[in-house]
Amino acid sequence: MGQLASKRDGLDLGVVPRVRFSTNEDGPPRYSPHQFDGSSQQRNDSLQIPPTIVVSDTDPSASEQRGSRAELRRSSLYSTLDLVPHLENYASTLPHRLSRPRPSLVALRSAFEEVQAGVEATTTDSGVGSLPGNGNEESQTPQEKAPVRFGWMLGVMIRCMLNIWGVILFLRLSWITSQAGILLTWVIILMSVVVTTVTALSISAIATNGRVISGGAYFMISRSLGPEIGGPIGMVFSFANACACALNTLGFAEVVRDLLLEFDVVIVDAINDVRIVGVITLTVLLLISFAGMEWESKAQILFFLVLLVSFANYFVGTFIPPGPEKQAQGFFSYHSDILISNLKPDWRGPEGNFFQMFAIFFPSTIGILSGANISGDLEDPATAIPKGTLVAIFWTTLSYLIITVTVGSCVVRDASGNVSDIITGNITDGCVGLGCNMGWNFTDCIESQSCKYGLANNLQVLGQVSGFYYLITAGVFAASLSSALGFLVSGPKVFQCLCKDNLYPYIGFFAKGYGKNNEPIRAYLLCYVIAVAFILIADLNTIAALISNFFLCSYGLINFSCFHASITNSPGWRPSFHYYSKWTALFGAVISIVLMFLFTWWAALFTFCIIFFLFGYVNYNKPKVNWGSSVQAGTYNMALSYSVSLSGVDDHVKNFRPQCLVLTGPPNQRPALVDFVGSFTKHISLMICGDIVMEQDRQAQPQDTTDWLVKWLNKRKVRSFYTPFTADSLRVGARHLLQASGLGKLKPNTLVLGFKANWRDSSPESIEDYINTIYDTFDSNYCLCILRMMDGLDISDLFDVEVNQGFEPDESVETDNQQSPEKESADNNSYKGDTDQIKTVFQNDQGKKTIDVYWIADDGGLTLLVPYLLTRRKRWHHSKVRVFIVGDEQNMEEGRNEMIALLKRFRLDILDVTVMTDSEKHPNSKNLSRFVDSVAPFMLHDEQQEGVSTQEQRQRAPWKISEKEFEAFKLKTERKVRLNEIIRRNSQHAALVLVSLPVPHSDCPSALYMAWLDTLTCGLHCPVVLIRGNQQNVITFYCQ
Repeated sequence: MGQLASKRDGLDLGVVPRVRFSTNEDGPPRYSPHQFDGSSQQRNDSLQIPPTIVVSDTDPSASEQRGSRAELRRSSLYSTLDLVPHLENYASTLPHRLSRPRPSLVALRSAFEEVQAGVEATTTDSGVGSLPGNGNEESQTPQEKAPVRFGWMLGVMIRCMLNIWGVILFLRLSWITSQAGILLTWVIILMSVVVTTVTALSISAIATNGRVISGGAYFMISRSLGPEIGGPIGMVFSFANACACALNTLGFAEVVRDLLLEFDVVIVDAINDVRIVGVITLTVLLLISFAGMEWESKAQILFFLVLLVSFANYFVGTFIPPGPEKQAQGFFSYHSDILISNLKPDWRGPEGNFFQMFAIFFPSTIGILSGANISGDLEDPATAIPKGTLVAIFWTTLSYLIITVTVGSCVVRDASGNVSDIITGNITDGCVGLGCNMGWNFTDCIESQSCKYGLANNLQVLGQVSGFYYLITAGVFAASLSSALGFLVSGPKVFQCLCKDNLYPYIGFFAKGYGKNNEPIRAYLLCYVIAVAFILIADLNTIAALISNFFLCSYGLINFSCFHASITNSPGWRPSFHYYSKWTALFGAVISIVLMFLFTWWAALFTFCIIFFLFGYVNYNKPKVNWGSSVQAGTYNMALSYSVSLSGVDDHVKNFRPQCLVLTGPPNQRPALVDFVGSFTKHISLMICGDIVMEQDRQAQPQDTTDWLVKWLNKRKVRSFYTPFTADSLRVGARHLLQASGLGKLKPNTLVLGFKANWRDSSPESIEDYINTIYDTFDSNYCLCILRMMDGLDISDLFDVEVNQGFEPDESVETDNQQSPEKESADNNSYKGDTDQIKTVFQNDQGKKTIDVYWIADDGGLTLLVPYLLTRRKRWHHSKVRVFIVGDEQNMEEGRNEMIALLKRFRLDILDVTVMTDSEKHPNSKNLSRFVDSVAPFMLHDEQQEGVSTQEQRQRAPWKISEKEFEAFKLKTERKVRLNEIIRRNSQHAALVLVSLPVPHSDCPSALYMAWLDTLTCGLHCPVVLIRGNQQNVITFYCQ
């Protein structure tokens, strides 16, 4: 009901508004605006009447404007901005519809006064509240005639029955009955019905799981299994409909030719007559399609009536006592001896086997999708498709079974058609065949196999049995033309939907629709051209096998779609049709594929080759569509199941993978850091790009920043997650990410940082923050990598934006060999995921350069594992790994041999092992002086400490270095300076240098430790990685 919105302290609780209800004679109550007592308003002038939502029925003359009621919606009990549930809020997934925007959480959390002001601003002069931008579009635009929409009977049932009652019913069913017998023919019919019924149940479930628009089988499969499967089926299914149209038209043309021959009429010759009649017929059908669905449906009704008359003519004919002429042709009306004789099979000729008969009969069942294929022209597809399809299957199956029994009870297998073969008297000596019991001797033609009549020899048996022969011919015409027209309409509508999705190139031209029903005129013409091409061939026996396989493939995938959607347990799978089972759907899928190979194995292989080719194209291009397919749900289920199962598996050193948490900030601002980690984690292990957003910067970021950056990573083909985290500082954010990132065993074990190259110019607090992040990493038992590039990692200067200064410099951008010149004019918006991709050194082919590993400390093997993983990549495949270790001159050769033996047992391809015997020598005084100068600003001198204890100085400035501390760590400093000299001497031309990271002591000042890291990595033109494992083995040479 309505709700009063007023100031909290201005509402008189004693005032109760009166609500007036009014009704129409034939409608529900309508709610009128609140009417207040005038005295109550005088007692409380501050009472504010809120916007009122009017819900009322209109009179019949204004029924076209009922949509205006959707524009006036009621507020909830909680707030005037908070609305009650409404259909319009969920219309975003419907075609050509936009959902009504709900108020955001920010708006709902706004101050009460702001909410009141917003409501007053949207209140109209009449006191009726409405949403901004809402209006009755129907009242603003001229009324257009509504498109034609069909119900379940005319749109689905009759259409399916017409396509199932094809030429096979009139021209092949009697012959199949003679070959397989009545019992096996029933088995063939019932087996076909099992496949079609299971498929119909699957179609019904999919069609009732949300709104189905145009596109039929393609729409259902693509929205269930995704574009990779839906696209190939849509293409193949459209082509199959065009070929089926040609087949039925060709069947009609052949009957017309035979009819003309009976009257001695020949246009050109037998073959060309079929072509001429076929093309003319198809042109007429095309003109009917151009006239629109309304005329097409009228034509289908006419065909349906003709078929009903022909069926009635047949059944009446079976009860009419036959004359001598019909008896000579093998028709004796109902007779038990004929029924018993025709129960058993009588295989004849090369096609005389069960599966061949099954293959000939099965194409008659392909019409069950005719109603679903025009789903866009149905009033309520969710109701019409299940009801119409299942009813059509029931009645057509019943008709096939009855005709099989009746024709098998009335007609013998062999007859001569010669009236003189009647037996006079009781002489039956030497008589062969069932005709002997009926007073006819067909022995001569049976023994010579020259009989022209009977079930086994004459394809026009139904016409001979019927009361009037030419009514059966009219039935053949109606069956073939209705099927041809149905396929001519269905195929283009499916193809139009496929073209609109833009899954394949050069077909968008056919997506355009015309008229109120959005008729695919261009697709009609394409289907017409294809059908004419096959009609001109005039020999479609080979193509007929392909058509059966195409439709069976569609059936199989429809059933698999239903099974897959059911087994994934997706919350979005909620079909209103409940009479299906995932296991029957799976059975339908399997049996459809099996039948494909049993019917024509080479056609099945050809069909699958086409499907796989089209699948590969869509899968390679990865179209930007998201239909919420069951494949997505299945992927989620598998990921969840595997993640949970991993949690119960203990870690093993053989399965160790460096799962990296990379503090990249916005990934597109540090592409080199992203590319480096992606080089050894892609398809191998977990990578998470962590972006620590400062609290003060959170509001300035666009809301869709995460989506942009994920698109940027995908475009760069980096397999990584992106996780933004809001924190007050780098350390706080990194600490939380270290603890909370990942899921179960899919949890990072390695932190990757960019080197803080501007540490000398940074505030002491930021240095402390950076070093404390390293401390926290080791305290969390994580491995650590720090990447340094000669000119820094941060390219944010290209975008002119600010970056978290806690973990990356504000320096110049990458060098020429790290970015291509044409990328210098990148988009100024650094967050947009579609900005130009800047090339880094890690994307270049490294050739035969070396990867130099300075394995100074045994960290468990991570220092060796990372370069090994790098060399497995194509760009690093030709690079050789050199290992440098510390040793002395006396045992140099022995130490080298031991290391080579160890590396061989690790099965690592190492080019060379070098023992550094001069690592403990005194460094060059110039380099040492440079180090002292770099830490001078951070020194605490003795004169500064007068009257202040060292502990107080440490608490006040923990990053400062006292002279005592500097002297205590002097030896360590000299060794690091010396190691840098050795690295620069040996690795000037290396592609990458990895150096064991020194573990910081708890009493080491942060500025001194930062200077050590700077000294170790300075002076090199190639990327340098400071790397340290967590002192646990990550490689082993054991098998268990």
